[in-house]
Amino acid sequence: MPLVEIIRGKETSDRAIATAVAYAKHIKKSPIVVQDGPGFLVNRLLLPYMSEAVELLLEGATPKAIDRAATNFGMPMGPIHLYDVVGLDVAAHAGGIMLEAFPDRAIASPLVSDLVNAGRLGQKSGSGFYSYNNKKRKPEVDQELLPFVAAHRKEERAISEEEMVDRLLLPMLLEATRALDDGIVKDAQNVDLGLIFGIGFPPFRGGLLFWADTLGAKTILEKLKPYEALGCRYKPTDRLLDMARTDGTFYDNR
Repeated sequence: MPLVEIIRGKETSDRAIATAVAYAKHIKKSPIVVQDGPGFLVNRLLLPYMSEAVELLLEGATPKAIDRAATNFGMPMGPIHLYDVVGLDVAAHAGGIMLEAFPDRAIASPLVSDLVNAGRLGQKSGSGFYSYNNKKRKPEVDQELLPFVAAHRKEERAISEEEMVDRLLLPMLLEATRALDDGIVKDAQNVDLGLIFGIGFPPFRGGLLFWADTLGAKTILEKLKPYEALGCRYKPTDRLLDMARTDGTFYDNR
């Protein structure tokens, strides 16, 4: 990915930041300056997206259906496939950091831990959520995954693609508003650039917050209502509520 997150610590000088930004540009990368914090920017927003994919799996969706919903939206790769590419052991470690930092809204994923303990680390080990035991190392549906999912199954229901997209993106969006409020990045444009260049968020959507502005804060609040019983990760933030009251947008509030 072309993104470089340049992290400003408590004692980082402006000169150090300027030097790092200049160097990143020199090697043809796209830098954004991010304040220090758990997950920095991209991982902090990516983990809710990936964790929600596991929740959908445990509620009855298939890995292929979840990934298809994401790629139909425009993501370069679905979140279940992304787990396997990143490595489930790496994802489990990152998830633990986020759970410690944000216990009210991060989700523990015992299914991921079980897969790691069974040696299913993803693409690098030949199996994870998918099997890669083919000549092209492409993801294939793996029936051996089913007992792992069954052990943690929460319910069994049909889930529409619209719900899958909402469930994947809304927690990410809410976490982006918190990152802005925490001063992790200075404005909406930095969030969007970070996600476009860092995870391949579809550029034709303009970025996560630009996409949210096309929907409008009131529409987003309506989308959140059916999921608020799932916990704090779906609770509207004060920033979003204020935007709905004033017809504001993320790009108005830079």
